[in-house]
Amino acid sequence: MTIFKSAELSQKDNYKFLTGSIIPRPIAFITTLSEDGVTVNAAPFSFFNVVSSEPAIVSIAVQRANGEQKDTARNAAFTKELNIHIVSEDIVEEMNKTAARLAPDVSEIDMTNLHLEPVPDMKTPKISEAKIVLTAKLDQIIPIKNDACEVVSDLILARIVTYDFADDVFDPEHQYLLPEKLVPIARLAGNDYTKLGDIFRIERPN
Repeated sequence: MTIFKSAELSQKDNYKFLTGSIIPRPIAFITTLSEDGVTVNAAPFSFFNVVSSEPAIVSIAVQRANGEQKDTARNAAFTKELNIHIVSEDIVEEMNKTAARLAPDVSEIDMTNLHLEPVPDMKTPKISEAKIVLTAKLDQIIPIKNDACEVVSDLILARIVTYDFADDVFDPEHQYLLPEKLVPIARLAGNDYTKLGDIFRIERPN
């Protein structure tokens, strides 16, 4: 085997090896409301996963840029809320447009063909075209520091308020989600993405 020690690698190489090894990764396509109360920021994050089901909490790691918080982390800290959209094949191209670095007072949604709609009891709107939306309140933000004690990332823990499912991806009789109808998109390394492959089942031992 080829072995590297992470402490001896650059940030770029650690990122390359992590994103190349931990695949596929789900994508959290997040909307937050800016401090101006008007601008809706949207951005995708693939350092995203489930933390707990009781309470229902997910995590999103938002890397900082030159030590500065990105819009998503800063807005979530201010408004205490965010909406997490699961990326399906039909919105992946539009999602990719929002990865561009824009000024905080410019909405990435304006660069896309996506639409926003209000969420009851929340200030932050959600994306209409998303088939799964997890509306959430901020539970906490944990600063992640490097060896020099510099904050390099904001780990957002978000508590789910509602699960919003499109009719075509949800089986109401059995209360199941239908991944083959959702056609989720996952992140690989670099500019690569992947679709859902074959589904197989292995029964857990008792």
